[in-house]
Amino acid sequence: MFDSDKWQEIFATISKNKLRTFLTAFSVAWGIFILIVLLGAGKGLSNGAHKEFLHDAVNSLNIEGGQTVVPYRGIKPGRNIQLDNNDFEIINSKIGHILHSSAVFERRNTEVLSYGNQHSTFTVRSCMPDHNYLENATTIEGRFIDQLDIKEFRKVCAIGVPVKDALFKNETPIGKFIDVGGTPYKVVGVFTDPGNGDNERIYIPLTTAQRAMNAQNRIDNIWSSLDNDAVNNSGAIIKKVRELLAQKHNFSPADVNAIRIENWSEDYKRIMDMLDGINLFIWIIGTFTLIAGVVGVSNIMMIIVKERTKEIGVRKALGATPTSIVMLIVQEAIFITAIAGYTGLVLGVGLLQLFYTTETDFFRHPEVDFQVAISATILIIAAGALAGLFPALKAAKVQPVEALRDE
Repeated sequence: MFDSDKWQEIFATISKNKLRTFLTAFSVAWGIFILIVLLGAGKGLSNGAHKEFLHDAVNSLNIEGGQTVVPYRGIKPGRNIQLDNNDFEIINSKIGHILHSSAVFERRNTEVLSYGNQHSTFTVRSCMPDHNYLENATTIEGRFIDQLDIKEFRKVCAIGVPVKDALFKNETPIGKFIDVGGTPYKVVGVFTDPGNGDNERIYIPLTTAQRAMNAQNRIDNIWSSLDNDAVNNSGAIIKKVRELLAQKHNFSPADVNAIRIENWSEDYKRIMDMLDGINLFIWIIGTFTLIAGVVGVSNIMMIIVKERTKEIGVRKALGATPTSIVMLIVQEAIFITAIAGYTGLVLGVGLLQLFYTTETDFFRHPEVDFQVAISATILIIAAGALAGLFPALKAAKVQPVEALRDE
């Protein structure tokens, strides 16, 4: 393998056929390059979709009131179904497998917030204590809304980092009062949220918002996360929720428009399954591209053997063994595929690095697993060795007399 004479001969052959060698190496490098880039792009799609879903709790249900479209027990369709606090209690007490649950009454109110001479506009959202878990929010100062705030109708709030930066600058906000549409609220906590725009809001207790807006016990939606045991059985849970609410509000359980239930775990699973299919398709395309490169190496090695038939005959006549001839040709095939494969790997990884910081709604941090990249390169080198082996074995069988007669 390290015979200097053999390497000199390999380099001499390559230098005499520069264009042919370049085209052969290019097909291999291109195959590796395309595979790495496609795998990176697939990973970028997966990362983007995963991040979008992880802004909030994935295994969760969002329940909103709707309008009936089916007549039921003599009641005409077209009746609006308004959720209330009792619905929230029913779902939490009679539906098993619920980890966290919150209710909201806000209709996405945007208010001018003021502190001292600072004024800014942000979203004010009412909620229950579990809401930060559902939003995947992290409290970095103070605390979030708690059950005592709900019970006592306290005028307190938890604010996002952008709200803190806009109103308090370098001041500590905990314990300070901000004006929310003419009503003072005491800041009890500061949170950060991975969701786009979810930081630019403040949270106040649900009961406080209901009292302030004279909403009695009305709520806009109920948001509940499910434990892992319920993820694969979310359909049955949705059916039970609809039956319970249908019984309370007197509408048909078959009327899916009366209560709208969004199953985010199903949406997440559907998107992830689609991305898995895309990744499988990428592997198929990349594999066939690599195979095309290997076929190119095999063809070029067959041409090389044909051109060197007389030379091989002379070698055998002078005592060269079939093994030495096989090794010479295989070495050349391995050398070409190794250099080309490594070049394609470096270029592919380099291109992914250029776009690594790219972030859109469904594309984030394109990358490729290092072990997969190395394994693909080793595989193409091994395939190159096999591609050179068959022409080499054919050359080793050539008889010296027949080789010397070859034109």
